[in-house]
Amino acid sequence: MFRAMNQPAMFGPARMMSELPDEFIPTRKSLLSRLKRWDDNDSWRDFFNTYWKLIYAVARKADLSHTEAEDVVQETVLAVARSIGRFKYDPAVCSFKSWLMQVTRSKIANQFQKRKRHPWPPEPVTDAGPGTPLLERLADPAGPALDAVWEEEWQKNLLEAAIQKVKRRVPIEQYQIFDFYVLKKWPARKVAQTLRVSLGQVYLARHRVSGLIKKEVELLEKKEV
Repeated sequence: MFRAMNQPAMFGPARMMSELPDEFIPTRKSLLSRLKRWDDNDSWRDFFNTYWKLIYAVARKADLSHTEAEDVVQETVLAVARSIGRFKYDPAVCSFKSWLMQVTRSKIANQFQKRKRHPWPPEPVTDAGPGTPLLERLADPAGPALDAVWEEEWQKNLLEAAIQKVKRRVPIEQYQIFDFYVLKKWPARKVAQTLRVSLGQVYLARHRVSGLIKKEVELLEKKEV
């Protein structure tokens, strides 16, 4: 979306499932500094992979359609690109987390304004969005409820980042045990039988991987700006 303006190429829906980079930290000063260089495509890819799910999930929970939420992602990233040169890294004044929320909020509001100007039949709803019943989804993008949704999704993003980092550091068998037992909530005996390990190995892997993830979350939270 930026290529036509000689800006770093962003990544559309087909590329959204890219793995998070090893150096993933949700808000790090070094990344923000590198983003001010338009030709640093690796840093822009890092930024997009870091934040698109967060922005998309909040937009969906604000009652936007899939297409509208994708537009919010693209427009938010474009707005960041246009404004990052003026962004001052000063957590005491305004954290990047808060700044990004305000940018996202404004793009969500823009989508609702577009609906009013150009009403069109809504997309078929096959589910109620990311884990939220349809009638309970947000209707006011400027309301305080969006702050709580942003915080919830931010924490999910943080946890996913920690899991991805730990996944790359532990033996694949240990991560598979953790994935089946903790994330997929399989019974311990089923995990042991499927992977042909002992129950003790299942409990040990859960303890070790969970502990590493907890420490990683704490480190990421300390680096939050």
